[in-house]
Amino acid sequence: MLRALSNFFVTFLNRWMPDSFVVAIILSLFTFVMAITVADFPVAAATQAWGDSIWDLLRFTNQIVLTLLLGHVLAHTPPVRNLLMAMAGRVASPYAAYVATTMVAFICTYISWGLGLVAGGIMARAVGESCRRNNIVIHYPLLVACAYAGFVIFHQGLTASVPLTIAESNHFLVDKIGTIPFTETAMSVWSLGIVLVTFVTLPFVMASLAPEPDACEQLPERLLNTPMEQEGETDPSLHDPDTPAARLERWRGLNFILVAAALYWLFNHFSANGALALELNVVNLIFLTAGLALSQSPIQFVGLVANAARIVGPFLIQYPLYAGIAGIMALSGLALLLVNVFVDLSSAQTLPFAAFFSAGLLNLFIPSGGGQWAVQGPIMMDAAVQLDADLALTAMAVALGDQWTNLIQPLVVIPILAIAGLHVRQIMGYMVIALAFTGLIFVSGIAVAVYL
Repeated sequence: MLRALSNFFVTFLNRWMPDSFVVAIILSLFTFVMAITVADFPVAAATQAWGDSIWDLLRFTNQIVLTLLLGHVLAHTPPVRNLLMAMAGRVASPYAAYVATTMVAFICTYISWGLGLVAGGIMARAVGESCRRNNIVIHYPLLVACAYAGFVIFHQGLTASVPLTIAESNHFLVDKIGTIPFTETAMSVWSLGIVLVTFVTLPFVMASLAPEPDACEQLPERLLNTPMEQEGETDPSLHDPDTPAARLERWRGLNFILVAAALYWLFNHFSANGALALELNVVNLIFLTAGLALSQSPIQFVGLVANAARIVGPFLIQYPLYAGIAGIMALSGLALLLVNVFVDLSSAQTLPFAAFFSAGLLNLFIPSGGGQWAVQGPIMMDAAVQLDADLALTAMAVALGDQWTNLIQPLVVIPILAIAGLHVRQIMGYMVIALAFTGLIFVSGIAVAVYL
């Protein structure tokens, strides 16, 4: 039944799903029309709100792009890439290919959402190459979908943007809700339980969607001609190998000087604030440090950064569009109307469910954990205070809704698709099934947290 259902969505979305940039434009137009017709916002005001807001997320965009870029660099350093290639080479069956790819992406996402997106794409590509060379018939679009499915717990990992934000001493809602420790949100028992259940079930659900062997699409020939082990080897040095400048560029000691300085700062930071005192800037420093430590020279590190540019480019151009959407929704009151539909029907016990579903819907228009929290966070936290609901649980319910519908949001999947060499429409049918399955897990987890 699941296979037939996924085949329906695959066929439908292959025909109707446009590029993620086109989706961003369509959502912008849709939001514009809804603000005018539903929120009774004037055309001129909506246009002004869009233009005023389009650059509002520049600081956050820079943080997120750095997380993605540094995750890409880390995943392409020789030790990490070789580990992923070795794991791919051990896959001996189609079923194992799907399960292993989902699990690797899941684990890497838990460590860092940026690493998860990149490592998941690398794993899918490497497994696809290995299976084709070893005559193991797999469906490559499903394999790539497995890599993205593993991303579904990113708000419950070590780089979870909403939990990290509200754990900061100076976050924008601190006067309303204070600081909420990471241990009460992403590291709470109920949240960790959701992570565990998803980890032990989702890979096998994804594997069950595999089509019959004669309907499988193997890794395209054009990708096989440029194997993964040849990527990330760019050497941008313009100097002769024997010149002092070239030797300096290849001296690994420069890497270690920066690594030592970063480790000193990180040691002091965690000593003063605790082992889980994580925020985006700290996480980015950790991954910068790891990338430098695992790179063989400064110039190799620069080459890896240059290779990451093609991955982060679409984010840089599409985030402003979604910032404009967020601005229209916030200034027109459309976001408030949307969220209040759920809040008005809620009690202290049901507010987390309202937060989850409203966040899932809003995320389709604002696919940024931090950006969405800036719009929805004040509304949900006001409601939680008024209803005397659990603040940490309500905040995490928003985060869960955000990560849930990311499975069908075409912006976030760009890094995996760029590495894997596929279009979003080729995997989206499988993501609909992953969305339905993980939705059941998330709602059940929230229910456990509320009622037990």
